[in-house]
Amino acid sequence: MMTSGDQAEGLRALAQREQSSQVLRPGAPERRPTFSARRSIAVTSGKGGVGKTQVSANLAVALARQGHSVLVLDADLGLASQDLVLGVTPRSDLMALLERGAPASEVLVEGPAGVMLLPACPGRYEMANLGGADRDRLVAAVDAIAKQFDVLVVDTGAGLGANSVAFAALADEVILVATPDPTSLRDAYAMAKVLHRRGGVERLGVLANQVGGDQEGREVHERLAGIVERFLDLELDYLGCLRRDDAVRRAVGAGLPFVIGSPESQPSRTMCAIARRLAPTPREAVPC
Repeated sequence: MMTSGDQAEGLRALAQREQSSQVLRPGAPERRPTFSARRSIAVTSGKGGVGKTQVSANLAVALARQGHSVLVLDADLGLASQDLVLGVTPRSDLMALLERGAPASEVLVEGPAGVMLLPACPGRYEMANLGGADRDRLVAAVDAIAKQFDVLVVDTGAGLGANSVAFAALADEVILVATPDPTSLRDAYAMAKVLHRRGGVERLGVLANQVGGDQEGREVHERLAGIVERFLDLELDYLGCLRRDDAVRRAVGAGLPFVIGSPESQPSRTMCAIARRLAPTPREAVPC
């Protein structure tokens, strides 16, 4: 028979397990450790097609050009595309890291401005649907590499999948990319809700993409914030907006991050400003 002392001990053990499994935002009194880079930034979205991968790549390049060592994790594990955006050809991928513990030197590939990429595995169903134990092993392997860098930029998968939520919740900062499209706003709210309720995230930065100007960008933030304030105890910061720009489209079409291919464009200036805002500590920088 279980005694009251056994029950109390069991309750204490359960409470300790639940507490240790929580992922809390940076700055909370008690939290699960985040990635070991000096600063980790996840870029996520509620749906695909809103520019999340472009934002991740260009933020990484902007940070690197400002003097930081930057690692990009393509955490869209089954539909990888960071290699295409950064214009690199991987020799290996995260599958080698997970299955046989391949050394970082085998998997890492260098991109523009010295950005280093951990490429994912396009078309691999098993990677897109990792179980919790395999995901934890992958996180540990990535973290061992990330501790060598100033900044880790995590390009999550789009939507509410377990991988997307888990990787975003482990970052110091989370950027939620949304467009004015009603489905994007609806799905962005859904992502914010899941990150808050299941991942313990208490603050998100909203980046409005594919807008006509700052007023429309602020409207994206205001519409999201209006819903969030009614139902969630979650802070939404407005990081800025990326306007529709033909020069950016040409740079993307040429396989260049737009902060390199179109450095004077409004989206490039905004990405550089966000990079300065989210950088871990001031460094001697070159012009972005």
